[in-house]
Amino acid sequence: MRFFKWIPCVAMIATGAQAQNREVNIICSAQAAWCSMIAVTFEKSQGIKVNMTAKGSGEAIAQLAAEKANPKTDIWFGGTGDPHLQAAEQNLSLEYKSPTLPKLHDWAQKQAAQSGYKTVGIYSGPLGFGYNTELLAKKKLPVPKTWGDLLKPEYKGEIQSANPASSGTAYTMIATLVQLMGEDKAFEYLKGLHKNIGTYTRSGTGPIKAVARGETAVSISFVHDGPGEKAQGFPIETITPADGTGAEIGSMSIVRGSRNLEAAKKFYEWALTPSAQELAAATLQFQLPSHKEAKVDPRVPDFRKIKLIHYDYAKYGQTAERKRLIQRWEKDVNSLPR
Repeated sequence: MRFFKWIPCVAMIATGAQAQNREVNIICSAQAAWCSMIAVTFEKSQGIKVNMTAKGSGEAIAQLAAEKANPKTDIWFGGTGDPHLQAAEQNLSLEYKSPTLPKLHDWAQKQAAQSGYKTVGIYSGPLGFGYNTELLAKKKLPVPKTWGDLLKPEYKGEIQSANPASSGTAYTMIATLVQLMGEDKAFEYLKGLHKNIGTYTRSGTGPIKAVARGETAVSISFVHDGPGEKAQGFPIETITPADGTGAEIGSMSIVRGSRNLEAAKKFYEWALTPSAQELAAATLQFQLPSHKEAKVDPRVPDFRKIKLIHYDYAKYGQTAERKRLIQRWEKDVNSLPR
């Protein structure tokens, strides 16, 4: 009797395991159109249901930390690499060494190694400025070409940036300026910039969308977000500061305690393939893909023409460093009147 009772129990366990691996829960910190495209394409090609939530990288890591004891997410896709490194440091993500790693660009492999293989680079894009050509002409404003240009009084109320507490883009800006100028000078700069900021948005893509739609003249943004807005007919151009800038390494992590681990690994491997990475350009996203064999759209920023700093991803990806810099920004900058 025991033997016959045991068999259906095994069958139920196996069926349950199979069911778990027929869906995957993803937080996506990339643009909404790209998130939607990868969800639909992966689901159709792999037969695995995708439950996707869109969140900025700052909000994403906060959710993973809050759910640490009972994770509801399997994969975190996209968003700046610093929070992914912080998730690795906090043991929120799972070590996974993909067999695809040798086929990725060096910067993506280095991101993986720095995290103890708890995250991997999936794209890269430089920080710079977006500007509305029609608004600048109408208001007789020059195109900003350096970080210092943004402090000019004629830009008062004409600039948007994201809030670093919720946006990885804005945190990358702070970390870039600290490395470019030194910390005290960077915060003096941020105080001056604060006077010219019209709005701090929640999302890193908010400012460049506002520029495209004529709601503000200038944004501090990842410049790869500009060509997609331009392709939709908006009067927008981008530029990287001549005095140097940083670049994000957009990353992907498997969540520790994933309930759908096999499905999560399948998505992870799929997302590293050239065909999956080329979906970005199909949704008007123009980051540099991490797979060496992925086709690079001509609208992707040419890194060879950009003055990039040697961004210390390991240092500025530390939880304590991010927390300290954001707290200083809140205290020394965001508390000031504009």
